[in-house]
Amino acid sequence: MEEILITTEGRIGRIRLNRPKAIHALTHPMCDAITAALDAWVEEPAVEAILIDHAEGRGFCAGGDIRMIAESGAKDGVDARAFFRAEYTMNHRLFTYAKPIVAFMDGITMGGGVGLSQPARFRVATQNTKLAMPETGIGLFPDVGGGWYLSRLPGRIGQYLALTGARIDGGECLALGLATHFVPAEALDDVKQRIAQDPQAIEAILSQASAPAPQARILAQREAIDRLFASDRLEDVYAALREDGGEWATQTLATLDTKSPQTMKVSLKLLLDGRTMPTFEDEMRQEFAVASHVVQRHDFIEGVRAVIIDKDNAPRWQPATPEDVTGHLIDQIFAPLPADEEWNPK
Repeated sequence: MEEILITTEGRIGRIRLNRPKAIHALTHPMCDAITAALDAWVEEPAVEAILIDHAEGRGFCAGGDIRMIAESGAKDGVDARAFFRAEYTMNHRLFTYAKPIVAFMDGITMGGGVGLSQPARFRVATQNTKLAMPETGIGLFPDVGGGWYLSRLPGRIGQYLALTGARIDGGECLALGLATHFVPAEALDDVKQRIAQDPQAIEAILSQASAPAPQARILAQREAIDRLFASDRLEDVYAALREDGGEWATQTLATLDTKSPQTMKVSLKLLLDGRTMPTFEDEMRQEFAVASHVVQRHDFIEGVRAVIIDKDNAPRWQPATPEDVTGHLIDQIFAPLPADEEWNPK
């Protein structure tokens, strides 16, 4: 079975993820195929817009090929870096694309799925959407542009999502601007057919098919999130949650206690830098350097072991506490790569 289905229908180019057993998680060849299709279609006058969705099975895209990345990271990291290079090239191509792109986030949209959908001009959520950047739970960080997208969310919601890996639904995606439209899943086939026939009318077609979104529950916690996640220092966030002592703060603290202290600190710095990053290309260059360092560190290999391989959900993080993650360690992780190793969009 082909992992990805790339076709033209009417006046659109279609990219359909097709790894249902892996919830369409991205592999290196899939990323290369998407980039190649985009490069071909940009020169093709008959293709006026691009649609990205998934074929059979549930979920839009659960992320990347984490097991392969961890196996590589435990050795020389060459294959892991090659994967990130290919994935980030695809992310950048989507972000800078000249033609309108519509991404259908119908179902699980995590990690690499966020990187596929967020650069699109039109981002469609449904009642099935479950969006998250859960990387800190496996000793990774919200990459694929996470430092760019999350740092631009209202208040401190981006920091909250990055640290906790909290899942949000379609209504919450719409309220936060991570989705541009909320369309019932049962209307999607008709919407896609209409867009293929008249790509110039995408905005009108999506607006006509839109339904009232469910109330965004995360907004009920907005005051608490902005107050308790106000600091870019992880120790301050912990202190604020402990001091609050309420039910929500206590539950959130328990969630943070399961995450890698190292990559929580990496995430906070990534969002702090991302907010003022001059271009998306600069963002991806930094994220590639950080990813290249992180995948060969203990926490990522241990996190994948605990959550994905052995499934004991008992990772032994090193360093074990926020206080033990030094500024020097974070500086090492954020150190730029040599010029001949760094990422560039070509």
